[in-house]
Amino acid sequence: MATSYQELTPNKDVRIEVWQFTPSNGIGERHMMVHATQPHHTAKEQIEAVVAAYKTLLKEGGNRFIPVFQRFFLSDAANQSGLLCNALKTCDLKAATSVVEQAPLNGTKIALWAYLQEGVTTEQNEHGHTVVRHGCYSHYWAGTRTLHDGDSRQQTSQLLNEYADQLRKNGMTLEHDCIRTWFMVQNVDVNYAGVVKGRNDVFDLHDLVPATHFISSTGIGGRTADSRELVQMNTYAVKGLTDEQIHFLYAKSHLNSTADYGVRFERGTYVDYGDRRQVFISGTASIDNKGDVLFVGDIEKQVYRMWENVEALLNECGMGFDDLGQILVYLRDPADYTLVERLFETKFPNTPKVIVLAPVCRPTWLIEMECMGVKEIRDNLFKPF
Repeated sequence: MATSYQELTPNKDVRIEVWQFTPSNGIGERHMMVHATQPHHTAKEQIEAVVAAYKTLLKEGGNRFIPVFQRFFLSDAANQSGLLCNALKTCDLKAATSVVEQAPLNGTKIALWAYLQEGVTTEQNEHGHTVVRHGCYSHYWAGTRTLHDGDSRQQTSQLLNEYADQLRKNGMTLEHDCIRTWFMVQNVDVNYAGVVKGRNDVFDLHDLVPATHFISSTGIGGRTADSRELVQMNTYAVKGLTDEQIHFLYAKSHLNSTADYGVRFERGTYVDYGDRRQVFISGTASIDNKGDVLFVGDIEKQVYRMWENVEALLNECGMGFDDLGQILVYLRDPADYTLVERLFETKFPNTPKVIVLAPVCRPTWLIEMECMGVKEIRDNLFKPF
């Protein structure tokens, strides 16, 4: 097995980071970050440059790696979403697509994170999910899901109820098969409380309670082009897993249960296949095992404590920072970007990452990060990925 990292600059307009997992046997995985590099260019020029570089890289790879999920980070969704839609018209991609206003903090107007898999087939089902099939598993990715009506609690509960119904129609359940969710919340300081209540309402119906388990998640500031859409939801579920393959991470020496302060999500989830372990770390910040925010007002100390918490979660499943394929970093204050970018480049020089403007759900949290990783294992109890 090998992992590799490449940084590509096909032209002066973009910079591309590619991380690849190549197992001894079975399909490979890639994470790709495409960054615009010319802040003085127009939004149209930057968007077209990022999309063109993405298309070229896929073509040069012979389309061997298939995008299954992609998220575009925009600085101004209301004015840029249409430009992005036009640029993507020439792409024949079935990947689940998320578009969110979370401005890249290098001063540009767009960045892209794409997750790709080798040798899989993809299709879009009647619910708009990208279904990725390989072996005995079917992976269901969903990008932007929003509603126009209601407050943040109503939108969250309706989005989750509709999603649970879609899973049921495909032979799955929310409580067993959903591995990961993301909630991007317009004006998170005001609307996040409604997201929490709406999620709790639905989780009560599915026995996702403190005595059972929750679902790994990120709840973060972000918006769409439509001001009526207070909540955007992205999801990932897998059909074909047994209970024994899904595990939750706690790191109790460093973190408390989210239920202690009325929120319901797991700190992290890992899934074992016959050939690999995949880990999904939820949005993680500078917090202790009593639920208190640490180092209020000190961005550098919050970064170090956040890293310590993430490392504790990874170590709990026998993994470490070297196993990470991507990192998303959320900042409340853009003035912290220069310091945070330097710290992350020093700590994670070979991991694709993007730093965006996205307030965390507590005002005193200056920074949050999430990540995905994979490690080769051999377990004859389970079918390969």
